[in-house]
Amino acid sequence: MINISRTINKKTRGLEKVVSKEKTIMKITILCENVASDKGFLAECGFSIFIQTKDTNILFDTGYSDVYQHNAQKLGIDLNKTDFVVLSHYHDDHSGGLQFNDFKETKKLIIHPEILEKLPPEEAEKIKNDFEITSSKEPLEFTKDVFYLGEIPRQNDFEKGFHRGDKMLDDSALAIKTNQGVIVISGCSHSGICNICEYAKKITKQKLYAVIGGFHLFEGDKETIAKTIEYFQKEKPEFLYPMHCVDFPTLSKFHSVFGIKKVSSGEQINFDL
Repeated sequence: MINISRTINKKTRGLEKVVSKEKTIMKITILCENVASDKGFLAECGFSIFIQTKDTNILFDTGYSDVYQHNAQKLGIDLNKTDFVVLSHYHDDHSGGLQFNDFKETKKLIIHPEILEKLPPEEAEKIKNDFEITSSKEPLEFTKDVFYLGEIPRQNDFEKGFHRGDKMLDDSALAIKTNQGVIVISGCSHSGICNICEYAKKITKQKLYAVIGGFHLFEGDKETIAKTIEYFQKEKPEFLYPMHCVDFPTLSKFHSVFGIKKVSSGEQINFDL
């Protein structure tokens, strides 16, 4: 488990480790990802993270199955202390784990209204019964400095903004305001990771500080990859953590340009803010 903060060396763009337990006020733990970080942790083609700020605990996406619960237990994370559950979009590798939830009390769930319409009826019904649901197409500050972005405007001409013919209006993300800039957390970025980042900047009125999650970039789409890299070179976020729906050739390109480290199930990113 990564139990350290990371800063980017401005000269080498490499990653330096800085242990600073007292200052850490935000922890982001990868509960489910395509690759496991160490023995004992489970992986699946899915995504789930647990966000701990000084005020709130947020479960963002739940993977495909109960893998997120297994890994949380191994890490000593009590998911019953979750304050909010947020879904990035309806696909089962992000929403399926909700069917396995064993929360002891009703939790607040933040979603786009189309999600329940797109899920199989029996799954949607269980979610309605198990959660206190807030649905929104508009940006929503559901707890201090944490925004659910709602529908993402498609602004650029190089990100498709849809998936297999679906406009994916339900594909959203989180934006967290910090004193260093905005932390963007995406699920799959079907709406386009650059579109998401631009909207997060607009809503929070902050520069990019960190971008974490699925970027939905694959080797066959060379133009989108190249322009996405150009975008981040221009924006210069201090931290980039692409994962989940990013293939290895693309991760390699990001490593060559930005010196990124791939993070996986069971690992933790701590931010000293």
